[in-house]
Amino acid sequence: MQYSERILKTPSSFIRNILKVTDAEDVISFAGGLPNPISFPIDALRASVDHAIMENGSRLFQYSSTQGYAPLREYIAAKYQRVHGLDVQADDVFITTGSQQALELIGKVLINKGDGIIIEEPGYLGAIQAFTLSEPTFYGVTLENDGLNLEELERALQQPNVKFIYTVPNFQNPTGLTYSKEKREQICEIVSKYDVALIEDDPYGELRFQGEPLPYIGAGKLENSILLGSFSKTVTPGMRLGFIITKNKELLQHIETAKQASDLHTNIFSQYVIYDYLASNDYAEHVKKIIALYKNQSDAMLEAMQEFFPAHVEYTRPDGGMFIWATMKDGTPALDVFHKAMEQKVAFVPGDPFYTSKTNVNTMRLNYTNATPEVIREGIKRLASIL
Repeated sequence: MQYSERILKTPSSFIRNILKVTDAEDVISFAGGLPNPISFPIDALRASVDHAIMENGSRLFQYSSTQGYAPLREYIAAKYQRVHGLDVQADDVFITTGSQQALELIGKVLINKGDGIIIEEPGYLGAIQAFTLSEPTFYGVTLENDGLNLEELERALQQPNVKFIYTVPNFQNPTGLTYSKEKREQICEIVSKYDVALIEDDPYGELRFQGEPLPYIGAGKLENSILLGSFSKTVTPGMRLGFIITKNKELLQHIETAKQASDLHTNIFSQYVIYDYLASNDYAEHVKKIIALYKNQSDAMLEAMQEFFPAHVEYTRPDGGMFIWATMKDGTPALDVFHKAMEQKVAFVPGDPFYTSKTNVNTMRLNYTNATPEVIREGIKRLASIL
């Protein structure tokens, strides 16, 4: 059988593949990006399932509109008005099957084969995978401690047919880094001179342990601003509910067409249930509990790294989110360390899949949200013995 070039060029998810190996019960895994299951509000969701069915009956089980359940879109719009001071209306919100589908739909709508995409380096693996299906040209821009390298960004924007910039400005995946206020303003000023879209993917923004929340880079300022959000990191990833926010009506029309071709609409049962949960519970209090949980786990990992890691290993100290990024300054390829670590029954994600044009890199991603502080300490100790 002959397969399409685009699927043959698209890498399968490195993380999904290694999870098959690292999910064994005796392996301490820092490899996934999974929310801690103890954070799932199971009892409240069970009550919302019952209540949503009782209130709405057969509507939960019928086909529905492509853009998404109106009360849920209204809730999201009101939240972005209240929390971020943005002029967001329900019509600016589009419900997707997780943020991952949002990435794929944006790729379908904006990219012709060979068009340019500017992406953080290192960048989110799921975005690289979703966009690769559209066969673009990737322009990696170095992610520094405070955001994108501005000179590289300017150079990349001058390349032919650049369609958009993809960023994760808060507690970035994979590095855990957050763009500074100054860097956000500088990026906005640069981008405003070009006819490109700016995507700000923000699945982790609410999970801030310390420091002040920062305004978005382009939302409310740039004409072609696209915000992506999700309920996966704060309520439940299994229901696969994400959303796109943009004031660009023409873009939303095209996204609607692409989604109709893809899956008609996002799971309507999930939308009713999540809306009922949000309307019936103190969401902010729930998120505070997750923040306290993750801060405790993050502190445990950072303390263990400080105690056990050798001096040649540098690492980020995130203000929130789910990840720490480590760099072996002696140049050791992380893939070599990975195989030795698996012999010691500890797993992480080597940095390679987070780059579009580099291999045998000396970086690794560590996730702290899925293990107790005691297990984290033991895992870091084992990893340090190899490093």
